[in-house]
Amino acid sequence: MKKLVLPLLAVFLASPAPAQEPQADTLQFAALTPDELVTADSLAALRLRLERKQIHSIFDTNDVAVVDTLPSGNDALLVVLYNNNKWKYVRNREVAKDSTVFEKYWDTQRLFPYREVDMSVMPQSVVIDLIDSTKSYHCPYQAPVNPRGKYGPRRARQHHGIDLPLKTGDPIYATFCGRVRISQYNTGGYGHLVIIRHDNGLETYYGHLSERMVAAGQWVEAGQIIGLGGSTGRSTGPHLHYETRYYGQSFDPERLIDFANGTLNHETFLLKKSYFSIHSNAGQDFDDEIANEEQDKLEHAEKESMRYHTVRSGETLSTIARRYGTTVAAICRLNGMQSTNVLRAGRTLRVR
Repeated sequence: MKKLVLPLLAVFLASPAPAQEPQADTLQFAALTPDELVTADSLAALRLRLERKQIHSIFDTNDVAVVDTLPSGNDALLVVLYNNNKWKYVRNREVAKDSTVFEKYWDTQRLFPYREVDMSVMPQSVVIDLIDSTKSYHCPYQAPVNPRGKYGPRRARQHHGIDLPLKTGDPIYATFCGRVRISQYNTGGYGHLVIIRHDNGLETYYGHLSERMVAAGQWVEAGQIIGLGGSTGRSTGPHLHYETRYYGQSFDPERLIDFANGTLNHETFLLKKSYFSIHSNAGQDFDDEIANEEQDKLEHAEKESMRYHTVRSGETLSTIARRYGTTVAAICRLNGMQSTNVLRAGRTLRVR
């Protein structure tokens, strides 16, 4: 079958290619089956099939091997053939990359190398391309966001990411293609941490991992397994702590991803300056996160200990208090009433 695929693609790719980057609406993550290639009765039909093929923004390369790499007629693009009869365009990083993205403020040891960046000169909004014909996406871990682990302030404390519940050992995926900037155990609270910088300037953080499977400086593809979920560092249980940052400034990852469905909300994202946390350049404070968790436990325990009583005919506050081992004053305080109030049958009183 390879003998059939290669000549057809070679003929198609030999046609003149535009010098500029291909447009997202024509060059998609195309994947033709052998039968589709066989039934292509002309070059025009093949070209049409390629142009109309629906986007497959999730392309997992972990379980497939590269068969061959072909030129595309554009030095910035290559065509990669896989052993599952699929192919996709990939960027020639030596030609197409913006060298400043992976060089300026690049630091494989410091989590936040952007401290000297003056964000006051940043425009009020920035257009960021998330996926196109050469950039893919994969949900880092599909699960509903923990209601207590959402982004933003809670009890005057700041949470700079979101928390996704998981089981220790669950695979964690690179969200977009990019280069690993950090892969280390972080004593500040993240535990085993991977940070990936993407060629659109975004960085994604993956914290509390039980195992890291990539190294600093390594190029990773969207959908590549970069580690396993866990509960390392200052963690109250197995979950993925996930952050999205731009020049070190955090913003809500749910603006990009619907984690319950695993889908990307936009192909092109308008990042507004107003989305940034006012404290985002300080990094994550996991002591605050644990304090929130402990407060949640106290509130939950208090709620679980609450007891209520429905007043029966002839009962008094004194008889009710004796029944539950409490005092009349305590019952009045819990219900905002006076001891002289008349009790009516059927009324519900909180007694603890």
